[in-house]
Amino acid sequence: MTKIDYYELLTVSRDASDQELKTAYRKLAMQYHPDRNPDNPEAEEKFKACSEAYQVLSDPEKRAAYDRYGHAAFNGGGGGGNPFAGGGFAGGNAQDLGDIFGDLFGEMFNMGGSGGRKASRVQRGRDLRYDMTLEFEEAVFGKEKEITIRRMETCVDCKGTGAAKGKSPVTCTQCGGRGQQRFQQGFFSVARTCSVCGGTGTLIVDPCMTCKGETRVQKEHSILVKVPAGVEQDTRIRYQGEGEAGKFAGPAGDLYVVLNVKAHKFFERDGDDLHCVMPISFPQAALGTELEIQTLEGPATIKVPEGTQSGKTFKLRGKGVPHLNEHGKGDMIVELRVQTPAKLNKQQRDLLRQLSETMVVENTPHSRGLFEKVKDIFS
Repeated sequence: MTKIDYYELLTVSRDASDQELKTAYRKLAMQYHPDRNPDNPEAEEKFKACSEAYQVLSDPEKRAAYDRYGHAAFNGGGGGGNPFAGGGFAGGNAQDLGDIFGDLFGEMFNMGGSGGRKASRVQRGRDLRYDMTLEFEEAVFGKEKEITIRRMETCVDCKGTGAAKGKSPVTCTQCGGRGQQRFQQGFFSVARTCSVCGGTGTLIVDPCMTCKGETRVQKEHSILVKVPAGVEQDTRIRYQGEGEAGKFAGPAGDLYVVLNVKAHKFFERDGDDLHCVMPISFPQAALGTELEIQTLEGPATIKVPEGTQSGKTFKLRGKGVPHLNEHGKGDMIVELRVQTPAKLNKQQRDLLRQLSETMVVENTPHSRGLFEKVKDIFS
């Protein structure tokens, strides 16, 4: 029977790269694999032919011989021996087929090749979170505070090996230290993680008495948290390597300190600016005055001009929150609100009536844009 050209069989050009050959073979092998085409002799023959072509063309020496002599290179006519001698596809050697297929599709189907990698026992430790509550002023000016956390730390007796002093993990007898067990399933040679050692290839038969073979013990640990000035609600401070130790002396995780800032009794924060509302009386607003207001750094004075309207704001520069990790501070914004007294005595009523008789206000609606003109009535 005349054989089809290997390149034509794999639908690649004669100068195809190794990766192009592998990609083409994977596609055809998936298409014609017997498990996908049960009771289909033609598909099985096609699968074997494609596998034969790939085995020749993926080998540089065999490919060179094939390019020079064609199929005759492996029939004793042009030098070189039969590449399938001692177990070719014509004989249906399932182990050979499984090894080739497993090498190509190991990552896709988790079958592994003939080697297989051991799983590592070493694991990174978990990250930890600590919630710290701060007073408003502590967030503004910064604070240093020592906290105590409970975490898993590497056992000092076994140094993270899990084995008793003077002992070491032994080779797993189930997998022979390979970490994998191989099983033949039809055309597939399947590699599975060893169920005894978990893929590490070793076992702890004499566990450490301190950690019971767990490689870690729980301990309390203190750390000084340095809160910089200007932090906000939900700020996270990361301490690298201060989380839990990893198993089998693995690297430690990180500690995240998450800040919760209490509200102030009258200041509200907007970025690095502080806002507050200060009440004043009608005479103070009409005649003007000087007001003393308490800032986070001490008292400050606001000069209220004559005829100040309710809602007027004053800015105290540099009296806000420090810029985080930068120079400078935000501002304090003070809003004045004129308060109307709820109760008046007889003298106060008489005085207000006299004042009212000297002032005429047109009680008609105005748009918000014209409101500023109303203050001219009182000037």
